[in-house]
Amino acid sequence: MISIDTNVIIRFLTHDDERQYKKAFTLFSSHEIFIPDTVILETEWVLRYAYEFSPDQICTAFRNLLGLKNVHITNPTLIAQAVNWHEEGMDFADALHLSLSQKCSAFYTFDKKFISKSKGLTECAVTLP
Repeated sequence: MISIDTNVIIRFLTHDDERQYKKAFTLFSSHEIFIPDTVILETEWVLRYAYEFSPDQICTAFRNLLGLKNVHITNPTLIAQAVNWHEEGMDFADALHLSLSQKCSAFYTFDKKFISKSKGLTECAVTLP
């Protein structure tokens, strides 16, 4: 198994550099791939800011990528939950933070929008400190 960086995923998803796309495609075609949570988070940011992907486009890209049989992530259920929450309007980073914190009783933040969007989603209460 190999692990890959954000830029390999970006080339694979966007085909914006033909030479690098072919190299990324070869990796995805010939290896078991591990994608760290941090790379998933950074990939969303790059797709959103640099490529102006909409939340729906990001969610579709993640579902297609993470649905590949040779792609492995730390916790598919929690990442899927974050993708669903993002599709429903929550910021992706906030959704990922909350999904990965579900075993905690509380998640403290000064972000009132995050607090509002998270109400009733999980037993981990998102609240002001």
